[in-house]
Amino acid sequence: MFELDKWQEIYSTIRKNKLRTFLTGFAVAWGIFMLIILLGSGNGLENGVLDQFQGGANNGIWISSGMTSKEFKGLKAGRLIQFNNEDYKVLKSTIRDHEYMSARMFMGNNITSYKKEYGSFYLSPCHPDYGNIKQVEMVQGRFLNKLDVDEFRKAAVIGEKVRSDLFKGNDTMAVGAYINVKGVLFRVVGVFKDFGRDDNEQRRIYIPVTTAQRVFSGQNVISQISFTTGEAPPEQVDVMVEQSRDLLARRHTFDTEDRQAVFIWNKSEDYRRFQGLFLGIRLFIWIVGIGTIIAGIVGVSNIMMISVKERTKEIGVRKAIGATPFSIISLILREAIVITGFAGYIGLVLGIGVLELISRNLPQIDFFRSPEANFSIAVGATLLLIVAGTLAGIFPARKAAMIKPIEALRDE
Repeated sequence: MFELDKWQEIYSTIRKNKLRTFLTGFAVAWGIFMLIILLGSGNGLENGVLDQFQGGANNGIWISSGMTSKEFKGLKAGRLIQFNNEDYKVLKSTIRDHEYMSARMFMGNNITSYKKEYGSFYLSPCHPDYGNIKQVEMVQGRFLNKLDVDEFRKAAVIGEKVRSDLFKGNDTMAVGAYINVKGVLFRVVGVFKDFGRDDNEQRRIYIPVTTAQRVFSGQNVISQISFTTGEAPPEQVDVMVEQSRDLLARRHTFDTEDRQAVFIWNKSEDYRRFQGLFLGIRLFIWIVGIGTIIAGIVGVSNIMMISVKERTKEIGVRKAIGATPFSIISLILREAIVITGFAGYIGLVLGIGVLELISRNLPQIDFFRSPEANFSIAVGATLLLIVAGTLAGIFPARKAAMIKPIEALRDE
């Protein structure tokens, strides 16, 4: 496999035609460079959009109360729809294919204190399932449980930002401590990892929804009902959404076509839509990148054809003294692969370097984060280079193998 004299000959040929080799290799390097930049940018756009989906299951459904915009059965438009505990119970028993379900109250920011430290934090009363729906990652203690809700416990789960503001570095003291929320003492049972860039997400306190209703509002009103759909296919998810809307429409007497009465966010639908969009973007990028590389391959192939033409007599001599067609083909192929491989790796390294530079110095942008070329892209580019080199050399190599010694020796 390793024949030193052939590799020396390839090196000598490249060395004699430095400018031609450089210009040929530049086309390949540019093609790989652009492919890596485009793929990395596509990943950056995808990372940015997927980052917006953080802090919640991708198969989640969020139902929020609104205000009617249509008259219905003698009732005027403009009625405020208010969910209650019974709505939650009916939905939970009716939507049988759901995975997790939770009601939630919107209580906004509230002054919370611990000893002499205090701050304004977002209070989010909910059921235990909300930890799974929101994909809460615990770093200390536990999330809310069924007993907290059933027994109206004054339990609180706080975010890392809340912990750092109230406990000032004494992180181990947080779990088990009592914090004052709107004049009521709640025992911290867990600390969760902050998620999202929204300040409310990072300054959030979860408490049992039943406790909040009893202590703060005295009513059974809730603001939102959310659930996950498990492994249900898209068609079944759509049925669950419409089933929820129809049930709430009957309970609160509004037109099912009135989209302002209740707002339903089907996150799985948005997620599927973006997945399809990025599949199209990746396909487009590969088409553009491969098209650019093909242009480089054509350049390499043309140069190799010229090289074969220049070396016609040399090839004829080789064949006259016993060189086989395979040895002639392998020589030309190796030269093409060396040129495309070396130039391609330069483009690959430069592309990854530029992406790394951009990633480190890029300011925080909502829909563009961490542009990078992952390992699979590098492997794919490597295989592409090998194929490109082979394709670039195969036609010149076949032409060289077909040269007849007698005609080659007559060549001027």
